[in-house]
Amino acid sequence: MKAVIQRVSQCIVAVDGENVGSIDAGLLVLLGVTVDDEKRDAEKLSAKIAGLRIFTDENDKMNLSVMDIGGGILVVSNFTLCANSRKGRRPSFDKAARPEKAEPLYEYFCECLRKEGIKRIEKGIFGADMKVSLLNDGPVTLIIDSTELA
Repeated sequence: MKAVIQRVSQCIVAVDGENVGSIDAGLLVLLGVTVDDEKRDAEKLSAKIAGLRIFTDENDKMNLSVMDIGGGILVVSNFTLCANSRKGRRPSFDKAARPEKAEPLYEYFCECLRKEGIKRIEKGIFGADMKVSLLNDGPVTLIIDSTELA
């Protein structure tokens, strides 16, 4: 699994002009599921994200996690994170999992975040054409690949 994590002050995802998910302070997670991903990838990645200390404390140091600040997480499926753009100008999406595999793992990832202690989890609509609006805080943006986690 691949994730782009952005620290946000506010974030909204809309489908067909209707807001389907929103959070205030917290994290936007764009999540890509690859053909090789399994439940263990979702477990490792959710644990890492829930514990990331990327929010500032009273000394303006990044020492707090999203749980520490009582923030939410908005998870948006994004198969384009699995693109291979090494050759040519058109990316290949061969490494992106098909929806019948990706959607259950996306849902499981969200369940894992809840088990990690995240109280507010919002989601986009899997496979939909979504519009994401955010107020990036910092900006703080990280890219994490589950295959690189211990």
